[in-house]
Amino acid sequence: MVESRLSFKEMCAKFEVTPRTLRYYEYIELLQPEKEGRTRWYHPREVARMTLILRGRRWGFSLEEIRQWLLIYEEQGERPQLDAWMELADSKLAELHRQKAELEEAILDLQKARDETAHILT
Repeated sequence: MVESRLSFKEMCAKFEVTPRTLRYYEYIELLQPEKEGRTRWYHPREVARMTLILRGRRWGFSLEEIRQWLLIYEEQGERPQLDAWMELADSKLAELHRQKAELEEAILDLQKARDETAHILT
């Protein structure tokens, strides 16, 4: 069975990222495509890594946090990576809950100021 692989253009399209983004992820060693001359090929490993990278970015993790987390798998295996993931997730969840509380407070303050202004104008 031939292993499926994506070209650079197909990878950009699949993940809806710019060529610049994809090249940057390679530059900082988050992705390591196979290179044949100037052509880059992305195998299932790179597709899985890209999925994790974009998911991590959506959750607010820095690229360095993602890079370190992916590196744990390569150096230590799955269990240490999962342990590190739990720690990162707990930390990020606490941060997001704090940010949510701050946003809710800001919304209430702004709504109150707006309502007070509306009352003055009527």
